[in-house]
Amino acid sequence: MTDYRDKRVLITGGIGFIGSSLARALVAQGARVTLVDSLIPTYGGNLQNIADIRDRVTVNVCDVRDRFAIEYLLRDQDFLFNLAGQTSHMDSMSDPKTDLDINAAAQLSILEACRTVNPGIRIVFASTRQIYGKPDYLPVDEKHPIRPVDVNGINKLAGEWYHLLYAKVYGIRACVLRLTNTYGPGMRVKDARQTFLGIWIRQLIEGQPIKVFGDGTQLRDFNYVDDCVDAMLIAGVAPQANGQVYNLGSDEVVNLKDLAQMMVELVPGRSFEIVPFPPERKAIDIGDYYSDFSLARTELGWSPKIDLQEGLRRSLAYYREHGQHYWDAQP
Repeated sequence: MTDYRDKRVLITGGIGFIGSSLARALVAQGARVTLVDSLIPTYGGNLQNIADIRDRVTVNVCDVRDRFAIEYLLRDQDFLFNLAGQTSHMDSMSDPKTDLDINAAAQLSILEACRTVNPGIRIVFASTRQIYGKPDYLPVDEKHPIRPVDVNGINKLAGEWYHLLYAKVYGIRACVLRLTNTYGPGMRVKDARQTFLGIWIRQLIEGQPIKVFGDGTQLRDFNYVDDCVDAMLIAGVAPQANGQVYNLGSDEVVNLKDLAQMMVELVPGRSFEIVPFPPERKAIDIGDYYSDFSLARTELGWSPKIDLQEGLRRSLAYYREHGQHYWDAQP
């Protein structure tokens, strides 16, 4: 792709897991990339994520809740990949106000800044499959009823609807990608705030049994981070994406017990155990979930390329080499 060569690109959450992978791909295409990240320790930002491209990107440490800083940074940008967010479902329940401020109010502020200082910008907003809640049917397509089961899902839904509203009313060229379980190098592994696969990877490397909540029969689909990045890059330049919502997902669906078995087989001598759901997690668990991403396949020509076993191998290799930067390190 040459669509991003010499283009100015701003990535919120740019030192986080997906943001840093996106930055790497854009740098390779010759884009002029600015990364915005708060580097708040409980979120996903980690400077190790950009160690290999640090001299080829501009880094601005600020919070998306700082509307004056964001307005300044948005001037003259060609693209905004709006990835910053509070991702922990549990944290959203214990601290709903912060989740509201980051995932809803700050998104409205960002869009107001775009409308005011840069209405020609193109935006890709990272939303989540969590907004659907417990599925009525599988696979879940974009027409499925929306019933979030936690504060995070409600606020992410507000964030995405602000983007769609500004696209319709003000002509801001924005689209929404509803991400499923994304994993790979750079994901948070010190706890399960970002994805449970991160803590599973850590348990595997440290020789602890992987802990599978529930009975292990819950179905999930997964996207390796490079596939997620590809979808974002395509959506950013596809005119048909403007004002649209797309699920990401995979044809490879696996239950959590089989996933744990797949992972322990990658490291001989490791094991997993089935443990009861903690009550606070059980209350917001959505049961089985996997996506129908045929709209993205048909309209954007996107489909995932990295199978689950290969993606897990790459992730394990990365954390075996760089784990010391992620276990308990601050940004």
